[in-house]
This record gives sequence, C-alpha cells and structure tokens, in this order.
Amino acid sequence: MHVIVGAGSIGTAIAEELAAAGTPSTVVTRSGSGPVHPLVKRTAADVSDAAAFRKVAKGATVIYNCVNPPYHAWPKEWPPISRSMITAAEENDAVLAITGNLYGYGPVDRPMTEDMPLAATSVKGRVRAAMWEEALAAPIRTLEVRASDYIGPRYTIMEMTLPAMRAGKTAWVPGALDVPHSYTYVGDVAHTLVELASDQRAWGKAWHAPTAPPLTAREILTRLAKVAGLPAPRLRSYPLLAVRAAALTDKFVKEFLEVRYQHVRPFVLDSERVRATFGLTYTPLDEALYRTAVGSEKVPSKSTSE
Repeated sequence: MHVIVGAGSIGTAIAEELAAAGTPSTVVTRSGSGPVHPLVKRTAADVSDAAAFRKVAKGATVIYNCVNPPYHAWPKEWPPISRSMITAAEENDAVLAITGNLYGYGPVDRPMTEDMPLAATSVKGRVRAAMWEEALAAPIRTLEVRASDYIGPRYTIMEMTLPAMRAGKTAWVPGALDVPHSYTYVGDVAHTLVELASDQRAWGKAWHAPTAPPLTAREILTRLAKVAGLPAPRLRSYPLLAVRAAALTDKFVKEFLEVRYQHVRPFVLDSERVRATFGLTYTPLDEALYRTAVGSEKVPSKSTSE
C-alpha cells in the first residue's frame, strides 16, 4: 500500500502517476482532501499525531512525505510530523520517501551535489538537515529527493509574476534578475520519488531531482511569456529595504529574508547523479512552462524545448 502524506502538487502528482499505472494509494491530509480517482483513497488525519497516523499507515509498503508546513511553523511542526512517519515506516517495514529541498546545504559557492555537507546557517535549513539525519539514523529504508524552486502554477516566482504578466503590468520578483538559478518541475520531483522508492539502490541516500540547466529570473520569465503567448515581460526586483519593510508585518516575507541568499547569488543544482544512476531526465523546459502557464497536461505542438 502506498501512503502519500500531503495533497499539494507533489502528493497529487504521485497519486495520479500511481493510479495511471493501476496502483492504488491513500492520500492523507488533515482535511481529507486529495485527487478524485477510483484508485485514490482520501483520508483525514493529523500526521503529527503518531497514534492516529499509525492506524492510517497500517500495511504501508511506501510512505511519501509530501508535507510542507508554513515557513514560520517549521521548527515546531516538522519534528513531530517527520518522527510520526519514521515510526510508521519502521513498524510497517515501509520505505520512507521524503520530498526534500536545498535549504540544508546553506549558502554555497559552487553547483550543489549530493555529497556536499549539510552546513545550513538558517533555522529552516537546520530543521531540514536534522530531519534527514534522524531518518538516516532510524532502522528504516529511506531516501530523500531534493529539488530547487519549483516550476509549477502555484510556486514562488511563477505565482508572483504571472498575473502581472497576463495583465501587461510590471512584474516584481523577490531576488536578483540576472544571476543563474535552478528551477525544478514539480512533475519530475513526483516521478523521481515514485521511481526511487522501489529501487534499493536509492535507499539510504539523498538524490537531486532531474533539473534543467540554470536560467536567470529574467530568462525563465521571458521564456514563460513566449510559451504562454504573452508579451515580453517588464521585470523589476524588489529592493532589499522594501523586503525588510514587508517582513515587519508579513510572516512569509520575514521567513523569506532568512533564505534570500538563494535568490541574489548563483544557486545551481547538479542532478547528474540521478541521471547516471537511474536514467532519469528532466521534462523539456518549454513543456514544463506551458503546463505551468495554462494549468494543462496538453503539450504544445511547436516547442522550443531543449
């Protein structure tokens, strides 16, 4: 039995991929939400309640951690959620497949590879690093798939800029416009988690999801506009003073300040190891951007994908 914790873009994509292959799954959220499909069972449970989750996860063969608490709540909410899943994985002899990110590496001065130390200087980065180290130390089979900022309709730079771009207005971005940055398509993260959960070569290790070559914010938004049939965007970067002012009243912006380094200096992900080991590659960039822009699985007939 595949148990998916979280029904955001990653959790939903995993459930849909499993269903397409004829594999049933259980999606667990506090509200009982999730994709509607005959092979997808939706269950309401508080995963931080270990006793409650043990009942839901009974019989699991794979547990996917696709949760993402609010930024400001990470230190409080992540530890019990993570430990609850570790406990359930141990009791069921299930594989724990974790959706990870790059915060644990901290500021870097070269492309990120899986062998780099987890040297986070931020609170959120230390939380994520501790989660992974605790999972590795537990008597379970586990893996973590790490990705950079997502390409998807509800994430970071896309969500912040698309409405303005569609309206022909200036789009403001939270970081620098002209430094290289890696972006990972949400569908590739989900597919990698599914593939690696069933491959013992992946267990006990962290892996980087297949990710396209880095682009600057200006480059990816200009490309997004072209794919979506929009005019070339007018782009501006929020000044640091403006971000700090907004942080006084906005919890998300306050937390963003801690990891703003990721958006004002080169932030490049190397995903060669997952390609060399498992043959996994990233979705062509224009296809990913098209799906982001129109919210559709339809692939454009004329693509300038790499």
